[in-house]
Amino acid sequence: MSISKKVCLLGDFAVGKTSLVRRLVYDRFDDRYLSTIGVKVSRKIVAVSSDRGPADVNIMLWDLAGSEEFTRMWASYLRGAAGAVLVCDVTRPETLEDLAGYVLNLHEVSPGAAIVLAANKVDLVDDHHELLERLDEVALTLGARYYLTSALTGDQVAVLFRDFARLLLSSDKPARL
Repeated sequence: MSISKKVCLLGDFAVGKTSLVRRLVYDRFDDRYLSTIGVKVSRKIVAVSSDRGPADVNIMLWDLAGSEEFTRMWASYLRGAAGAVLVCDVTRPETLEDLAGYVLNLHEVSPGAAIVLAANKVDLVDDHHELLERLDEVALTLGARYYLTSALTGDQVAVLFRDFARLLLSSDKPARL
């Protein structure tokens, strides 16, 4: 079985959305910062197993520019999204606090969209105790699972997208006749 899903990456500027996509799609990291303007679309096929058997989930990754302002253009980018990866930078706690706004915007346009959190740049933090407490709170509030990711090292990036592909597949209800 093969299925396509649109997934948006949402979060403030410089949290690592583009780096996560690059790590997933090309398995590489580039430390030069290039700000995304508008949206960049990439594709990755993720093989998963589900209760309906093995499946290839063709994830269309919409890497949206970080923005504090929700515009009509953003609404058109989010329309039809099956889900979103909400990305925060663990070295900048305010980026975690901003995720709730992205979820509101997403669900305004795509009410049934699934979400997952990527707490990125975990390789830059030694003490995770306070971070984990705050992540637990935010994830619980948003009803989402979180992953401690590093686009630099690749830690948990493939796991996050494989688990999310499985979630998107399981939430895909067969059509009734």
